[in-house]
Amino acid sequence: MSSPQANPSAARPLSAGAIALMLMLCLTWAFNQIAVKLVLPDIPPMLQAMIRSMGALPVLFIIGSLRGVKFFERDGTWKPGLIAGLMFGIEFVLIFQGLRLTSASRAVVFLYTAPFFVALGSYQMLGERLGSTQWLGLAVSFAGVALAIGVPQANVDSHVLLGDLMIVLGASLWAATTLVAKGTRLRFAAPEKALGYQVAISIPILGTAALLSGESITHTPSPLSFALMAFQAVWVVGTTFTLWFALVKAYSASKLSAFTFITPLFGVVGSYFIMHDHLNLTFGAAAVLVIAGLFLVNRPSQSAAALPDALLNVTKT
Repeated sequence: MSSPQANPSAARPLSAGAIALMLMLCLTWAFNQIAVKLVLPDIPPMLQAMIRSMGALPVLFIIGSLRGVKFFERDGTWKPGLIAGLMFGIEFVLIFQGLRLTSASRAVVFLYTAPFFVALGSYQMLGERLGSTQWLGLAVSFAGVALAIGVPQANVDSHVLLGDLMIVLGASLWAATTLVAKGTRLRFAAPEKALGYQVAISIPILGTAALLSGESITHTPSPLSFALMAFQAVWVVGTTFTLWFALVKAYSASKLSAFTFITPLFGVVGSYFIMHDHLNLTFGAAAVLVIAGLFLVNRPSQSAAALPDALLNVTKT
């Protein structure tokens, strides 16, 4: 990791294009959670994640090759790529195993502790410093997520607490992967190559976890499940994860990570329309809190105002 020092991308405010792109990513990731739930009757979670990575890998190679990315060039990125891949794979193992022990609503709240880990790590490793107003924004957004999802307290035993801990560990690895992508030579690799390390290394990790968990596909999946798996592999992992790493290279990791608080809000709305889950007026208050928090986090500092608002071009490496 680089030592803490002044970081131009830390001060740069998110452009309108970057904000729009982050909203699209959050909407996609929210629907992905619904897609996983819809496929579960046909394909267990670890196998889903493994198949998703297997399907995304050739997509990354095709897109990268068309853009002239040299995947096997010796550029000093294999060590941080290996580290990021190990964390990427273990992250999903922890999250999916944690979901077996704790409730989905508790899991969502604990998963979105990740922006706090990113903010802390960014200060120590990247020189990205958040002011008191931005820390307040993180807290307000997190409160909004907790209000929107709810944190049921009944029947909380040691198994549920273990599941909560696994989700928090998964969130910390999500944050750590972001920091590795931003603070090592992996930052200079093309987004397809940076993500390719993670996807390729996650395949044996997720496959081993599926084997140890005794997962298997007992019948032919439905056409809907095939379509949703293609959506996860091609669009979610192959495309949106690549765009995420392109954004991380250009902007503050802390500010980008804070935007992921919107994902569970989109998930609640999507579950209402697709899964027919309940939606009440409390959600409106929660949405206001999240948006207000994001405004505080992304409020430009005086030093940022002096920087040009460069246009984001995700096609450049």
